[in-house]
Amino acid sequence: MKRSARRAAVCMLALAACGTPAGEAPAGPAPAVQQPAAPADTARRAAADTARRRSEADVRFMQHMMAHHQQARVMSAMVPERTTRPEIRLIAERIDVSQEDEMRQMRGWLRRHGVEAPASDAHAAHGGHAAMPGMLTQAELARLAAARGAEFDRLFLEYMIRHHEGAVTMVAELFATPGAAQTSEMYGFATDVNADQRAEIARMRALLATLAVPRG
Repeated sequence: MKRSARRAAVCMLALAACGTPAGEAPAGPAPAVQQPAAPADTARRAAADTARRRSEADVRFMQHMMAHHQQARVMSAMVPERTTRPEIRLIAERIDVSQEDEMRQMRGWLRRHGVEAPASDAHAAHGGHAAMPGMLTQAELARLAAARGAEFDRLFLEYMIRHHEGAVTMVAELFATPGAAQTSEMYGFATDVNADQRAEIARMRALLATLAVPRG
């Protein structure tokens, strides 16, 4: 009996040694491994973050600048049939190409931010939005369309310089608005517009100075 009791005690000690150490709680279930977010969730979060990072001033700038650029393209389209100077044609072509490219960028930005991009603001382009800086009125557009030769060249340059100066003003107003142009994309685009408009203004002023046309 004593030998059996001793053997039972030894077995109990062995089991205790293989079990949980004294004073420690039994181990719980293994912690769950957090799974990475699904691609769709990541895309939704990125879209929501993008929407939060644009301001109403950014949206308004893009929409108005699209109408502003559209009028510049309307003016440039008048050039081939009304001028005899290749320099005027070249400037008009440059303006048309640059404005079209920037309009494409603006349309893409608006769509990525969940804002309906205007397909073509014909009303604004033809003088229906003269409140924007530099925009021509319907009467001024009609006067430009009626001109030919040297008179057209002078009017085109004077009007387009004023028009471009209006775009520069719009960029300055954007940068002066609290909370606007906070993303690198928005800031970079507006900066590029400003630089392009200023460069074209300098070219047009230099060409205007060569025109010996008396002011009427």
